[in-house]
Amino acid sequence: MSTAYSFDDLKKDVAEGRIDTVLAVQVDMQGRLMGKRFQAQYFVESAYEETHSCNYLLATDMEMETVSGYKSTSWEKGYGDYTMKPDLSTLRRIPWLEGTAMVLCDMLDHHTHEEVPHSPRAILKKQVKRLEAMGMKAFMATELEFFLFDQTYDDARQSGYRDLNLVSAYNEDYHIFQTTKEEDVMRAIRNGLQGAGIPVENSKGEASAGQEEINVRYAEALTMADRHAIIKNGCKEIAWSRGKAITFLAKWNYTAAGSSSHVHQSLWSLDGKPLFFDPNGRYGMSKLMEHYVAGLLAHAGEITLALAPYINSYKRFVAGTFAPTKAVWSKDNRTAGYRLCGDGTKGIRIECRVGGSDLNPYIAFGALLAAGIDGIEKKMELEDPFSGDAYGAAGVREVPKTLRDATDMFTSSTLLRDAFGDDVVDHYTRAARWEQEEYDRRVTDWEVARGFERA
Repeated sequence: MSTAYSFDDLKKDVAEGRIDTVLAVQVDMQGRLMGKRFQAQYFVESAYEETHSCNYLLATDMEMETVSGYKSTSWEKGYGDYTMKPDLSTLRRIPWLEGTAMVLCDMLDHHTHEEVPHSPRAILKKQVKRLEAMGMKAFMATELEFFLFDQTYDDARQSGYRDLNLVSAYNEDYHIFQTTKEEDVMRAIRNGLQGAGIPVENSKGEASAGQEEINVRYAEALTMADRHAIIKNGCKEIAWSRGKAITFLAKWNYTAAGSSSHVHQSLWSLDGKPLFFDPNGRYGMSKLMEHYVAGLLAHAGEITLALAPYINSYKRFVAGTFAPTKAVWSKDNRTAGYRLCGDGTKGIRIECRVGGSDLNPYIAFGALLAAGIDGIEKKMELEDPFSGDAYGAAGVREVPKTLRDATDMFTSSTLLRDAFGDDVVDHYTRAARWEQEEYDRRVTDWEVARGFERA
């Protein structure tokens, strides 16, 4: 997981005046970076060992509301502290912030110093350890899509998020001329992430006006999840610094395409052999890969909440928009929820197309791995691949249509309760139920416009 920037490098940079601030951050339930800005000298002398944060940071909603109903913390329990333990292997310079380095922290119980089970990094690390015990490691990559706006976050908020100005006026999928006009931001994102130890492959225009995609190198699962969280924060900071705004909302506008976070995944031996590849197998798939994909499909409904955690997430699943509606697998077919890529090569992998750009990568990866491991352990047989347009298919497995449906499947999942633990499943079930409760009592612009006069 090395970022090629060591604690000794940091100490040298601090001593020579190149770094004066260290961001010590944790990842919250929404996948956001939360933490503290340390005077760098203090960090290298003391805080590199540990610091602390309020435990409510893993029991809030998007608005930082202190939500009731969590077992882990509450007003009755007094909202105590968690210990933030810096993972020094994640240290990196942050080129777009002057004189700044960053480190990701694991969340530990303040008294026992055991990892907090419902913290996102702990959820994924538990599944990674399961794989390691089986002699395997997972490699993953996310393709992050977002919309870029030609105005600031403050301007967007003050306008009530109406009449927003996209950076382009037309579908810019693969367009070079249009993306040339956006290069001041996108070049800064590519170079900034590269300078932060995140190897970038490319950026491109996506399938709607103002839509972008950033792609980085395949990596081990925990490393990729760390990169994903930093990428989202970095893209926003870089855009903000140039008077622009970015949204990772899965479906920001009814008429626009949704933004996804496709997850590519494969398993490798601990000594670097591709375990998904068998030149004699169907499309070059090993039996182990077939079992893994069968597990993904068998548990597709149960794990959807981990890939689509909000009300808005389900607005993205619309036929004919390149977002899936059917949880089937197919060879190089973008209408399917699970697409086989790289067939016949050692780079063979399965792409999960269900996740939106609003997912928390640690929870999403953890759920995918748990489902795949179950398929391997039970030697599940892989169904035949789907062929044709999955949108119009009848009688096949569907992606849950609403947060309410996905939550019911998530909370009743024996797989996830065995893999994550009851308390973890109950914790994220509460988060989803709260999201639904909040939405259910809100009055939307659509309702008012539709019924103000005619109701």
